[in-house]
Amino acid sequence: MASVATHIVVVVTMLVSAMAVASESNMLQDICVADLSNAVKVNGYTCKDGTQVTPEDFYFQGLASPSAASNTSTGAIVTGATVEKLPGLNTLGLSMSRIDYAPNGLNPPHVHPRASEIIYVLEGQLYVGFVTTAGKLVAKYVNKGEVFVFPKGLLHFQKNIAKSAPASVIAAFDSQLPGTQSLVSSLFGALPEDILVKSFQFKAIPVNKIKSRYQPKK
Repeated sequence: MASVATHIVVVVTMLVSAMAVASESNMLQDICVADLSNAVKVNGYTCKDGTQVTPEDFYFQGLASPSAASNTSTGAIVTGATVEKLPGLNTLGLSMSRIDYAPNGLNPPHVHPRASEIIYVLEGQLYVGFVTTAGKLVAKYVNKGEVFVFPKGLLHFQKNIAKSAPASVIAAFDSQLPGTQSLVSSLFGALPEDILVKSFQFKAIPVNKIKSRYQPKK
């Protein structure tokens, strides 16, 4: 019980700190629950009719249990608690996610263009890090109960270093919808062959072999 209580205190502290320093906008009302059914697109979501607000708009149980990371190609799976799943987050400037890792699992290099991220290790030991705009790798091994921060917009990753045990973290963001851009899938799924060949100084054959694994987005 003490361990669970400690986890809760750390996560709550992370969220309160994120909300205090970087909310999406100044609040003009107590709440603005996202109206996910409204087709109107704004920077965020329009507010749901206050008379239709329910406790469920502020509740999400999707982070309570681990997900099957072993079923993914990289051995890691992210379960997000963003405004799209938790409408009460609209305009509050924060969100969370849970990341589960199979043994030797990797959350591949990616960026969150709209948020900084702080992770708290629930179980296991991971090798985590980010790369600065100067090309410097800032990386460290982190263990259960420890915290690591990834600055906004910087390329970062997490890897479970255990070969036989799973790992998991809780992440908090200072955005209701941080966005995620995967390095490999963005490069090889979106960019044309000649750009990649020139950039990486590879032959066209290996470039196209990698590109074949990533379908371009519509």
